[in-house]
Amino acid sequence: MAKEIQMPTKYDPKSVESKRYQFWLDNDLFKASEDQNSEPFCIVMPPPNVTGMLHMGHALDFTLQDILIRMKRMQGYDTLWLPGMDHAGIATQAKVEEKLRKEGINRHDLGREAFLEKTWAWKEHFASIIREQWSKMGFSIDYSRERFTMDEGLSRAVRKVFVDLYNKGLIYRGKYIINWDPVARTAISDIEVIYKEVKGALYHLRYPLSDGSGFIEVATTRPETMLGDTAVAVHPEDERYKDLIGKTITLPIAGREIPIIADDYVDPEFGSGAVKITPAHDPNDFEVGKRHNLPQILVMDESGKMNELASKYQGMDRFECRKQIIKDLEEAGYLIKIEEHVHSVGHSERSGAVVEPYLSTQWFVKMKPLAEKAIQLQKSEDKVRFVPERFEKLYVDWIENIRDWCISRQLWWGHRIPAWHCKNCGEITVSMEDPSSCSKCGSSNILQDEDVLDTWFSSALWPFSTMGWPEKTADLSRYYPNNVLVTGHDIIYPWVARMIFTALEFTGEKPFKDVIIHGLVRDAEGIKMSKSLGNGVDPLEVIDQYGADTMRFMISTGSTPGQDLRFRWERLESARNFINKIWNASRFVLMNLDDFGVNDIDLSGSLNTADQWILTRLQETINYVTHQLEEYHFNEAGKALYEFIWDEFCDWYIEFAKLSLYGDDSNAKKTTRSVLCYVLDRILRLLHPFMPFVTEEIWQNLPHEGKSIMIAKWPEFVERFQFPEAVEQMNLYMEVIRSVRNIRAEVNVPLSKKVNIFIRPDNEKTLNYMRRGEMWIRQQCNPENLIIGSDISISEKAMTAVVTGAEILLPLAGLIDIDQEVERLKKELKTLNAEVERVQKKLSNQEFINKAPAHVVEEERKKEKDYLEKREKVKARLAQLQS
Repeated sequence: MAKEIQMPTKYDPKSVESKRYQFWLDNDLFKASEDQNSEPFCIVMPPPNVTGMLHMGHALDFTLQDILIRMKRMQGYDTLWLPGMDHAGIATQAKVEEKLRKEGINRHDLGREAFLEKTWAWKEHFASIIREQWSKMGFSIDYSRERFTMDEGLSRAVRKVFVDLYNKGLIYRGKYIINWDPVARTAISDIEVIYKEVKGALYHLRYPLSDGSGFIEVATTRPETMLGDTAVAVHPEDERYKDLIGKTITLPIAGREIPIIADDYVDPEFGSGAVKITPAHDPNDFEVGKRHNLPQILVMDESGKMNELASKYQGMDRFECRKQIIKDLEEAGYLIKIEEHVHSVGHSERSGAVVEPYLSTQWFVKMKPLAEKAIQLQKSEDKVRFVPERFEKLYVDWIENIRDWCISRQLWWGHRIPAWHCKNCGEITVSMEDPSSCSKCGSSNILQDEDVLDTWFSSALWPFSTMGWPEKTADLSRYYPNNVLVTGHDIIYPWVARMIFTALEFTGEKPFKDVIIHGLVRDAEGIKMSKSLGNGVDPLEVIDQYGADTMRFMISTGSTPGQDLRFRWERLESARNFINKIWNASRFVLMNLDDFGVNDIDLSGSLNTADQWILTRLQETINYVTHQLEEYHFNEAGKALYEFIWDEFCDWYIEFAKLSLYGDDSNAKKTTRSVLCYVLDRILRLLHPFMPFVTEEIWQNLPHEGKSIMIAKWPEFVERFQFPEAVEQMNLYMEVIRSVRNIRAEVNVPLSKKVNIFIRPDNEKTLNYMRRGEMWIRQQCNPENLIIGSDISISEKAMTAVVTGAEILLPLAGLIDIDQEVERLKKELKTLNAEVERVQKKLSNQEFINKAPAHVVEEERKKEKDYLEKREKVKARLAQLQS
């Protein structure tokens, strides 16, 4: 009689997950052990923004990290998974300002200090929500080391880096064209610009020559900036304009004389081949202007309105101005034509405003000297390893063509730039600490720079600033460089590259050994999830419905490395069914253990063929899963576990085990219980990184040693549990059983109905195998009579199946349609003919024979032999039925 167990009949995630997470916290199982005898393994969490709650992209990113940390912890490493959050400058400020607008106020009404108080309150609110989400998803992070990009330690690191780079001449202040958000009124980074195809217009204008001899035609998409034109440029080899180079035109409306210059930048095929040059409003024009020493005339203010240099258009919105200027040019006879023109226009990711290329005084980092070290690193054997490898080329291509980095932002939320401007002499004092006076003239009339640093500036220091740098801390010494960074392909440039630059410059080491790049989580149609589209999925909603383990397994095994993941609810159903399968199999094992304890597990006795087979397959699975996880192929590891657990352990071995469990042989019963306990225990350990909650719950009910499965030893390959002959035998038995089941299904004969089964082996080895496995074939096939023999001959019509080394016959008089069986065999013969043709074509290809590994060629030869034997048997059976 099965014993009563503590596991409910159905797995209920809600009753298990919070209890188990609290158990791990109470026992300090997430903390780094700091055991000097253990090799350290460290991942620093990419910090989520405190703009709101975590989304499915975070769930994927952090789940992959947790899988690695949990496996390494079980392998005996001193693991540190350090969590943290990012202040996310412009993104968070935009959220807080939006909230204030709903209350009828703006940040200027509050003032800087009061606004920052509101923003810190926002941060604390969402930080607590994020921590709750971490716990719901089962992340085994070391909360005692949690960091924030604006906490005091990290702020000190930021100031140190700024001051040192400034003193090295690598940070400078200057006027350059930057991306400007006229709604947020701040510079923004390239990553914060979203490009959209917009249907616009190409305006062809007459610019009259100053000598009255005619005009030159220019084409532009932005006529409102013409008030800032300081030249017209043509290509030096363009025959149409060679005689005009050096002359001047009189700028319509403005009335200024500006030169016609020659520059290779101009594309003679675009428009008229002559372009207006506006150095203060276009990055390419800015470079042309520098080459030709042209003035820079800024005709807009920070809000996108025309300024005092725009004469009568002052105060107009830039797009209103565009309409009015075109109207005025048309009336004055300067407009030639307007063409429809679809072009890519940058929009601010945060405010949605059209980004304005804008001449502004900003702080910049010289990137070429920093990039050179990173380029040299990738040429060495000690380079940062990208997984998948193809992303390394994208990274290197970008750093080889890198531009200076604009690091200042016109915001209030962020790291204030540690620079003070003297009101007396104009000197800039850059300092780690607040200076009391000007470093040049000694005046106390100094004012700190109003700007803050780009969010990515502090994030670039994350791998080592979180460890206490610039102090020489124990954590920095032990856990830096980090072992792995897991992140999405969308932030290789703004974040991964910059972390490598700063780490090499300030620590002399690469920040991490490996970078695992995953894709984005998209909806079922492949569209990127977003709030505006309403196609986002809340991880907590998924967990509430399916449990954390279901979500973790689905997203971690749902795509290949580097590829985007399509979120499909039906895949959650499949993962939940898998968990239920594991739960039910575990309950079966526990119900059949009686008082069996951990000290009763004994695998030294007589193992039957099924025992040997499952132990062998377990070893192969341990090897494969461990290797795949070490190589970051989470999907392959998950797929292998799914197939081994569902198909081999649950559907086959547990069924075979019932013969011993329900039999009278006490020794066989003990051995089977030992195998069941041992294999299930190893299955749970292998699964634990993917499904921490359900595996802990089951493991605590199994005979075990230790406090938690989290710190149980990771399964290792055991040489003595290798039984290749048992695998060969069990594969044959399973093939026979499947064939009989298929035949029954074809003629609609249920398993409960007994039938005569004849098995005719065609060699002595198969005959011996069949006789040894007779008990399992009887158990699974329910025969009236089971006759195994090489000389079997039956005269009556029968259903047949050909397996490796044998033929199966089921006389089913009265239940079989002979014509249908003939048709079935013809289809099988057609399939076998195709397989024979395929494999023979492969084997006749000399290139394949010469280049393929020997074991691959040998495998193809085995297939050929097997297919030929099966084909001959099918032909013979067809002949018999048609005679």
